[in-house]
Amino acid sequence: MSSTDVLIAGAGPTGTALAIDLARRGVSVRIVDKAPHSSQGSRAKGIQPRTLEVLEDLGVLDPVLRGGAEYPLAGFHLGPLTIPWRMFRKAMPSSSVPYPNTWLIPQGRTDAALHARLLELGVRIEYGSEVLAVAQHADRVVVHVANPLGTEEISARYLAGADGGGSRVRSTAGIDFVGTTHEQDRILIVDAEVSGLARNRWHMWPGRGGRFIAACPLPHGELFQWMVRLAPDEEPPVDLPAISARIQAQIRRPRVVLRCLHWRSVFRPNIRLAARYRDKRVLIVGDAAHVHTPAGAQGLNTGIQDAYNLGWKLAQVLAGADDALLDSYELERRPIAAGVLGLSTRKYEAIGKLAPSSARRGKAEQQLTLSYFGAVLAPTSSEGTSTLRVGDRAPDARLTAASGAPVRLFELLCGPQFTGIAFGESAHAALRELRWPTRGATLQRLEISTGAAGLRDAGNSFASAYGVTTAALLLIRPDGYIAHIARQKLSSSAAALGQFTPGP
Repeated sequence: MSSTDVLIAGAGPTGTALAIDLARRGVSVRIVDKAPHSSQGSRAKGIQPRTLEVLEDLGVLDPVLRGGAEYPLAGFHLGPLTIPWRMFRKAMPSSSVPYPNTWLIPQGRTDAALHARLLELGVRIEYGSEVLAVAQHADRVVVHVANPLGTEEISARYLAGADGGGSRVRSTAGIDFVGTTHEQDRILIVDAEVSGLARNRWHMWPGRGGRFIAACPLPHGELFQWMVRLAPDEEPPVDLPAISARIQAQIRRPRVVLRCLHWRSVFRPNIRLAARYRDKRVLIVGDAAHVHTPAGAQGLNTGIQDAYNLGWKLAQVLAGADDALLDSYELERRPIAAGVLGLSTRKYEAIGKLAPSSARRGKAEQQLTLSYFGAVLAPTSSEGTSTLRVGDRAPDARLTAASGAPVRLFELLCGPQFTGIAFGESAHAALRELRWPTRGATLQRLEISTGAAGLRDAGNSFASAYGVTTAALLLIRPDGYIAHIARQKLSSSAAALGQFTPGP
């Protein structure tokens, strides 16, 4: 029997992001996937601004930016008329939000970037390996896995199920998956090269009863992702001639010719949420915990952020922190998923309507304003600033290093550590005196001043984003959310550490 700290089932974006976060923390991890190889299809193609920030910290932002582009304008085709429409309101980067726009990239390229980063960290994905059974014990979980060489027993301290909506891990843990599946509501998704169709539009043809067709140009090539909502009794076309005929029957544009079919799938928009995210030493993330409609580009993003929330908590508990820290994963992330389910469902119901404004995408989809305020790690009694509360996303800021060179706060926050930020001289002293455990994640200490020495907030960027004008001490979690704010009692930071860290 082999052993590891964490076994992850599922090597999609969520499972791979979790493996990356654990591996960079020195946690031994194995990741298995029942598929024979990674998928090359476009699938989920929108990366939201908050997820871009997560990918920067995980070390995969550059290939994701190279592999994608900003979304084009939409074009609603109503008979001979084409109505241009901007689904995404374009914003310019700011000191606090470096990546303000949703990024268009086929999921296969996102997967490839994550897989390459995981390999850099010394972890290989074990394809063709399927979870068969799970047995939980007091101090470990034993997982039976079928692989190309036979059957293997793997002993892990924790098992993470990132194995999709039909999760074997979730079902073996006896976790209910509450919601609905409309078997007759299906969407044919096709990646194909196309001629006769402008690439500067995300083309949409509304149809009766919401039977829409959409064609989105994928960056850096000639591929379009086609989405065809099928009628309840309609057999999905399989080959290129049949797919082309189905599309032409609705759009009636003979000059539009599909060539070279690259990928095809049929998607059923389930709407389900797991009753709980944990069963002792088994946890579920991503689509194993929640499935959405495709509208609004929420599923992949919510899954990656599940992994980002869970990774540091697993590592801290493995290092000796209180096991209750893992319970905060569900308490923080499940309400987020419930909200996303409602949002994506409303957007999906709006698709196919004649009013283009119903398809508008805005701040809710970008996930920058999601907060854990009021959850177990961010009580409402906590101190705040004029702009931020405990549990909020820590904004970026433009600072000046001691050398005089400009530096982004996010560049300093990158990595698996906690970060203490002291603003003002009295806060500097309190941060220096703060005792940090020797086990688990380390503490990076940043002293920001408005003077001429050290790390400086010369342009008032930090003070403005963080809502501080006098001394303040902030503790930033490894996932970029604010763990603690001290303004009146700077020494109170020490008392807040127990729920996040192992003992001394």
